[in-house]
Amino acid sequence: MLEYLFSRHRPLALLAAAVLAQVLLLAFQIKREHDVRLIRYWAAAVVMPVERGGTWALSKVGGMWTGYIGLRGTRAENARLRGEIDQLHLRNRELEGQAAEAQRLSILLNFRDAHPEAQMLAAQVIGASADPSSHTLFINRGERDRVRRNLAVITPDGIVGKIVEVFPATSQVLLINDKDSGAGALLADTRAHGVVKGSGDPDPRLEYVVNDEPIHVGEMILTSGEDRIFPKDLLIGTVASAKPGNPFQTIHVEPAAHLDRLEEVIVLLTQQELKHANDSADSTGAQPGGEGIVQRPAALPAAATAPVAGTAAGAAVPKRARPAVSTQPPPAAGEETPPAPSSAPQN
Repeated sequence: MLEYLFSRHRPLALLAAAVLAQVLLLAFQIKREHDVRLIRYWAAAVVMPVERGGTWALSKVGGMWTGYIGLRGTRAENARLRGEIDQLHLRNRELEGQAAEAQRLSILLNFRDAHPEAQMLAAQVIGASADPSSHTLFINRGERDRVRRNLAVITPDGIVGKIVEVFPATSQVLLINDKDSGAGALLADTRAHGVVKGSGDPDPRLEYVVNDEPIHVGEMILTSGEDRIFPKDLLIGTVASAKPGNPFQTIHVEPAAHLDRLEEVIVLLTQQELKHANDSADSTGAQPGGEGIVQRPAALPAAATAPVAGTAAGAAVPKRARPAVSTQPPPAAGEETPPAPSSAPQN
C-alpha cells in the first residue's frame, strides 16, 4: 500500500524533498543577529518546548520526592522537640517548687532567729483530714520531738491551731476554723475580749463581743493568752465583716495564716510570749502591723495615767484618760501584769 502511494505520488514527493533541502540549505546559509544561523533558531524553537516540558516534569517529581523525605525528617524532629519541651516544662515546675520551698524555709528560719527567747520546732505538713466537716492536718513531729497535746501551732503570718493528738513520729493539728476549736482573742484597737471559734466554714468567727463595741472591717484580732495555749498578742486575723446580733455581734474573721495551703508550720514548745523584733528594754512596745505575728498595743502617754489637774483627791479619772487595759480580766498566772491606772492618794 505504501509502495503504491509512493509510486503514484513520487513526483510530488521528490518535489517536496527538493524544496525542503533547498530551505534547509538557505537556513544554513542565512545568518541573523549576532551571526547566528537561521537553522539554529528553528532547531531551538522545535527543541525548547520539549526541553521545557521535560524540565518541568523532572522538577515536580524531584520536588515531591525531596518534600516527602524532608517531611519525614521534619516529623521526627518535631516529635523530638516536643519531648524536649515537655521535659523542660517538668524541670521548670520542679525548680519553681524547690525555689518556693527554699523561700518558705528561709522565712521560718528568719522567724526563728528573730525570736530566740521562745522554744519552737519547725514541722512539715504531711496530710489532712478527709472529712469535709473537719479541719485538721498532720505534721511530721511527734513524741520523739517533745511534742505534746495543746501546744500552739503557728506560721510567720499568724496562728494555725493546736496539737490535739500526738503519736511517736506524727501529730494531729486542729485548725482554728474547725467547729471544735477556740482561741482567746482581743481586738487590737479597743482591746475588747472575745473568743475566736470555728464554724466548719473556711473563716472562723469572733464571738462574745457586745453590740455597742465599735468595730471596723480590717481591724486586727490578736490572741489574748487566756486560753493557756497561744501566747499573748499573736496575730489571728482581721475583721472581715461585723453586724449586730442577739445578744452579741456577728463577726467574721479572715485568718492571717493561709489555712488552705499550709506546707510548713512552727510548733511552740512553751507558752513563752514572743517579743517583737523592735522591742528593747527601754521601749514601750511596737505598733500593730510590724512583723505580722507579734503585735503589742502602743503604750499610753503619761498624761493618761496621771490625775487630771484641778480634780480633788480620790475623784474619778475621766473616761478618756483611763488606760485601755483596765477593762481586761485579771491576768492568769505566768502572764505579765498590765499597768494599773494611778490615782491620787486617799485622805
